[in-house]
Amino acid sequence: MCKKNAHDIKKIISEQNIKFLRLQFVDIFGTMKNICTTTDEIDKILNNEMMFDGSSIQGFVRIEESDMYLHPDLSTFTILPWFKENKIARLICDIYRPNGNEFSGDPRYVLKRAIKNANNLGYEFCVGPECEFFIFNIDDENNIKPVTHDKASYFDLAPIDNGELARIDMVNNLIKMGFKIEGAHHENAPGQHEIDFRYSDALNSADNIITFKLVVKTIAKKFNLHATFMPKPINNECGSGMHCNMSLFKNDSNAFYDANDKNNLSKEAYYFIGGLIEHAKAISAITNPTINSYKRLISGYEAPIHIAWSTSNRSPLIRVPAARGQATRLELRNPDPSCNPYLALAVMLNAGLDGIKNKINPPKAIDKNIYAMNPDDLTNSKIDTLPRNLIEAIDELMKDELIKETLGAHVLNNFVKAKKIEWQNYISTVHQWEIDKYLIMY
Repeated sequence: MCKKNAHDIKKIISEQNIKFLRLQFVDIFGTMKNICTTTDEIDKILNNEMMFDGSSIQGFVRIEESDMYLHPDLSTFTILPWFKENKIARLICDIYRPNGNEFSGDPRYVLKRAIKNANNLGYEFCVGPECEFFIFNIDDENNIKPVTHDKASYFDLAPIDNGELARIDMVNNLIKMGFKIEGAHHENAPGQHEIDFRYSDALNSADNIITFKLVVKTIAKKFNLHATFMPKPINNECGSGMHCNMSLFKNDSNAFYDANDKNNLSKEAYYFIGGLIEHAKAISAITNPTINSYKRLISGYEAPIHIAWSTSNRSPLIRVPAARGQATRLELRNPDPSCNPYLALAVMLNAGLDGIKNKINPPKAIDKNIYAMNPDDLTNSKIDTLPRNLIEAIDELMKDELIKETLGAHVLNNFVKAKKIEWQNYISTVHQWEIDKYLIMY
């Protein structure tokens, strides 16, 4: 996003006759929140004087320390194009305490701290996410119907792809908000779609993911549809991922590229892969943070479950796409769009940097279809697997000092507490599958 100062923002507000401002932020679970106010308060906003009750946000602070302040990042100022009357613009904000210190429970702060680690080593971290989502019908009473709006598959066209018009409108609104769209298409499962936007620095990419989800849901509603980033909403179909393509740049050159290596990869690239593999199990608690996330991470549905890497196939956890030179990148394939992107990018970055700092060599690349390997082959190749469910992932997180340190005590403790409650509620609930399986049998 282009840099803007206070004068620029005031000028745009005046010239565009903007009436309202959304001051946006996210909680530790990645849910977008906002305070909406009129543009009459612009001086107060630009002076970092907008206060809110932090105790009202799950995982933030206790009621006796509730006063918190929103400091807008002026580079994130943009007009929300779907409001034709009573125009609304937004600013993404950082969260501060009354004493002027950054709030350690702010996910944006967690990512900025990880980015600083990279900057101290001379690197800029860039990320290109691939966000998938499903679209469902809504009935006349505004209830979401558990059926998709089409029966299309990969790259199908209208009229088979019933979501094309909605997807085009999503793309147009994203472009108006400054996104560079690289592609949009129907995905594998019925009602499943993907819109890819250009990579950027990590903080901007995380902001873009949050903005992207808002736009997709808003425009779907306009077409009387419901868009969801739930990882696995339909049995026996592929789930939605958020593959993350990552690069490190140093002095404007791609630090992952080495023309003299057999794979054209630098030592930094190999070490970064080594770090991701070393911390993959703990990372999954953040990149795949829901019970439903692990319904996607099973064999047979194109999702990675094996902790391995390759330059030639899409079955391992980490893939190195064919592009080289400035486009050299590593693709981590297990994240899903239910994750908090600020926390997810932070743990991925620090895991990779740990690989570089400690020269963690990755295992040998697996250049064959892991999905087709039998258990003995997997054991002989020393290929481990990701956690099978959320509680296993949380257990792995609690063993990993680097990832815990990346999150910080506040985020870690509140995140783990909430996820353990979520797991307990899940395992103590009688599900329809159990009724269908056991009610008559026993």
